[in-house]
Amino acid sequence: MLIAIASQNFRTVTGHAGKTRRFLVFDAAPCRPPQEVDRLDLPKEMSIHEFKEDGEHPLDKVSVVIAGSAGPGFLARMAARGVVAITTSETDPVTAIQNYLAGSLPLAAPHDHDDEEEEGGCNCNCGRAA
Repeated sequence: MLIAIASQNFRTVTGHAGKTRRFLVFDAAPCRPPQEVDRLDLPKEMSIHEFKEDGEHPLDKVSVVIAGSAGPGFLARMAARGVVAITTSETDPVTAIQNYLAGSLPLAAPHDHDDEEEEGGCNCNCGRAA
């Protein structure tokens, strides 16, 4: 199974999956270490946030995308493309994959906008406050 990890720095699991343009791609299966098989470094227009659903997307080849955070739009767009998208608090890509396969991946904490909205808005462009 191919699993993509949102990783803007190609080292850790990073958030804001819809705007992420860099992904580590691993071939993974239970009972064996995940093997990195590709790195995606997409142009801005290929981030899911910008992608206009015109044809195939490089993430279509994976079964799962793991990110530090993702909005409902990203989750829905991935599901429509047949890709499971999940968010986690785990920052190590290999550990995240191993835990996902074991059914023990820690989920990301909900993104709390209350404080940001009081201070003039959220900077994450997730659609709630701008």
